[in-house]
Amino acid sequence: MATGVEQQGRRSFWLKHLHQWHWVSSALCLIGMLLFAVTGITLNNARHVEAKPKTVTVEAVLPETLRPALEIGAGPVPAVIVDWFRTELRLDVAAGVPEWSDDELYIALPRPGGDGWATIARADGAVLHEVTDRGWVSYLNDLHKGRGTGAIWSWFLDIFAVACLVFCITGLFLLHLHAGNRPSTWPLVGLGLVAPVLLLILLIH
Repeated sequence: MATGVEQQGRRSFWLKHLHQWHWVSSALCLIGMLLFAVTGITLNNARHVEAKPKTVTVEAVLPETLRPALEIGAGPVPAVIVDWFRTELRLDVAAGVPEWSDDELYIALPRPGGDGWATIARADGAVLHEVTDRGWVSYLNDLHKGRGTGAIWSWFLDIFAVACLVFCITGLFLLHLHAGNRPSTWPLVGLGLVAPVLLLILLIH
């Protein structure tokens, strides 16, 4: 049986390491959690947040020398067309989602805070590009959802989620270690579980 000194030593060991992991994970999560909390409110009250979309349309013509690239009729956007968009319109369509049809090449260009697309008529090379900006609130909401943000932001969300798990789990163990001196600990934890469950059972069908 462990002596009081040994128990106190183990408790001190766990407190030290749990506090270290807890504060490091909280520091990593702080800005992200503030962003997700604020955008959680704006998403939940989207109908009350007025947005004034701004749309910009650009027209151009693909040079005749590049139009044979449209004859492939399938697959990703041809590299020569990607280069032309980047040079002439300062637009990166390499990551766009191409949809080929008999009449045109449609390129979906999703982006946080708005939408974008481009089309190229296969008959005469007519290019139409349109981008819509719905403002900063929509931009932050899309960051929250990971909409149109690409792979790097998706990786960040995964890493952020792991850091949040570390923060919550170490917090739970710290609650356990301190619960003896704080009688309200577990009732409050229980309330945090019971309240949403009751709302789901009673009010959401």
